Amino acid sequence: MRTDAELQALRNRWIGRSNSWTAAFMEALKTATPQQRKSLGKGANDLKKDVEAAIAERASALAATRRPKNAVDLTLPGRGLQLGHRHPLSLVRDEVIDIFTRLGYQVLEGPEIEDDYHNFEALNMPADHPARDMHDTLYLRTPLQPRSYGAEVPAGTKAAPLTLLRTHTSAMQIRHMEHNAPPVRLVAIGPVYRKDDLDLTHTPMFHQVEGLVVGKGITLADLKGTVSAMARALFGSAEVRFRPSFFPYTEPSAEVDIRCFKCAGAGCSLCKKSGWIEILGSGMVHPAVFEAVGYDSDAVTGFAFGMGVERVAQLKWGVGDIRLFYENDLRFLEQFGI
Repeated sequence: MRTDAELQALRNRWIGRSNSWTAAFMEALKTATPQQRKSLGKGANDLKKDVEAAIAERASALAATRRPKNAVDLTLPGRGLQLGHRHPLSLVRDEVIDIFTRLGYQVLEGPEIEDDYHNFEALNMPADHPARDMHDTLYLRTPLQPRSYGAEVPAGTKAAPLTLLRTHTSAMQIRHMEHNAPPVRLVAIGPVYRKDDLDLTHTPMFHQVEGLVVGKGITLADLKGTVSAMARALFGSAEVRFRPSFFPYTEPSAEVDIRCFKCAGAGCSLCKKSGWIEILGSGMVHPAVFEAVGYDSDAVTGFAFGMGVERVAQLKWGVGDIRLFYENDLRFLEQFGI
């Protein structure tokens, strides 16, 4: 006997209550004469005892060969190791960094807790500026001192308390320009926070990449060339469109669209039948921003742009729900390679 099932089948065949040899023997006794019944009955009982003893012996032998509970069968093939997968937002972030590194840009990362000056005021948004209504800001209940948080504090200066979670990565650009003379060519990338409800297209925390170029003779043509190069690298589309817009830290300002890479401008569900997809905001740096960091706006000009990393990821892979990036569902994450 090799298995419990085979042993049970043998038991049923010989001493089962129905359809067994013993049961058939006992059924035959009903038609036997009294004299025959006595001898046949004794023989049937002896046979049953012998069969039960033989089956018990087989059961003991089978139990001796059975593996202990929770034992490891060393003869089985090993399990293959599962490879991890890179998060789609990390893939986009690294792709953007690679694009601008090749263009000669410096990549900045900085503190996620900011003060009011660097997040708003230095970007031409004083306390009573209506542009602040564009941001539902997450403020700290108890302000932090920069030195306790680890933020850089220049010697001999009085640093403002850190009061909020940054609403954009532009604050990092201000901090860089405060301590570095032009020319400047950088991208600031990282998480930002706004008081948004979590839905298909919004989340309280998302990632931004913002670019800044400052130097002599920088024009809108330079901005368009940079954005076009980035669009080609990210989406394989080179045609861009600028639409007038408003941002307090740039003048003139423009929203930038790319020709829909799915339908080539014919109109589809991705571009909402318009033939164009909005990807970022941009513009020429406002003179007030240069004044805040000590740059001479008569000597230098510059451009800036900003876009959401999640927005790019949704467009590249057709992800309709931004929440999927944060739910850690392996079935979703495994689709993006390693």
